[in-house]
Amino acid sequence: MRKICTLELFSAKRVGSFRWIREQEVANLVKTLRTAAHQGDVTAGFRTSDLYPSLTFLPALTGFKDKLEKMRLEADSIFDAIIDERRSQRSSMSSSSDGEVVEDYLLDVLLNLHENPSRLELFIAGIETSAKVIEWTMSEMIKHPEVMRKAQTEVREAFGEKGGDVEEASLHRLKYLDNVIKESLRLHPPGPLLLPRENRESVELCGYHVPAKTKVFVNAWTINRDPRYWSEAEAFCPERFDDRVIDYKGNDFQFIPFGAGRRICPGFDFGVEVVKLTLANLIFHFNWKLPGEMRPESLDMTERLGASVGREYALLVIPVPYHEN
Repeated sequence: MRKICTLELFSAKRVGSFRWIREQEVANLVKTLRTAAHQGDVTAGFRTSDLYPSLTFLPALTGFKDKLEKMRLEADSIFDAIIDERRSQRSSMSSSSDGEVVEDYLLDVLLNLHENPSRLELFIAGIETSAKVIEWTMSEMIKHPEVMRKAQTEVREAFGEKGGDVEEASLHRLKYLDNVIKESLRLHPPGPLLLPRENRESVELCGYHVPAKTKVFVNAWTINRDPRYWSEAEAFCPERFDDRVIDYKGNDFQFIPFGAGRRICPGFDFGVEVVKLTLANLIFHFNWKLPGEMRPESLDMTERLGASVGREYALLVIPVPYHEN
């Protein structure tokens, strides 16, 4: 599964091929927000049954199993329609050619693997984590207006003061926004505890004996706030990355929002592109304000416990179309 994801979904070529879809979806988001300016279901969370996996009756007793089954049926109906449509297209293409269909889409790759026959299960959880990164980054920029102004100035100077579109191909010019996203990921990693590892043999690590087959969790949240590596570790300061060459790839162990090494999140490149494109559009096309007389410094930043850490209280802000000011 990891090999398929790496080669067929998250490679640089594949990520680039999905660019037009990302740009189209973000454009739809901007259009929806602009319209709204003039006029969710549970996917992950904390459950008591997670603490007592041996008590198999708990999910059914609490009703969580029924909720998951309902969500599965809804998702299946959407996926089935997409699969049936593509199968029909493939059938038409093969009948009008030499019988072979070029694998232009990831779905073609998965259909061919399924028809081999071999069994494959693929679970993609990037949507929720990307959404939370966007929400946390917007929260931090709204709480720190000087950061918002600086990021907006950069984006608007890069893509034009009047009109224009934010093009993904030019996002590399937004150095400050990149720093803002890094700082948001440092303080609010989407997965505070990285996926567990299991060591194959006993080891001695920093004075601790770790027996073989121990399930090990890496606390990325704490590492990203370690005062030994970060001055004013609890403060939101994108400028700290100005003179530090640190990327998302886990090469610097004091900053591991996506993990590191062979077990790093294979889709981090894809996720970062989605986050950066979305944020660039949001702050390019709109100014943002809090409702009523609420002041930025009073914005509640309490975290909510879950499989990924989100806000305890939903972010409520008002978009003001920029080019109509």
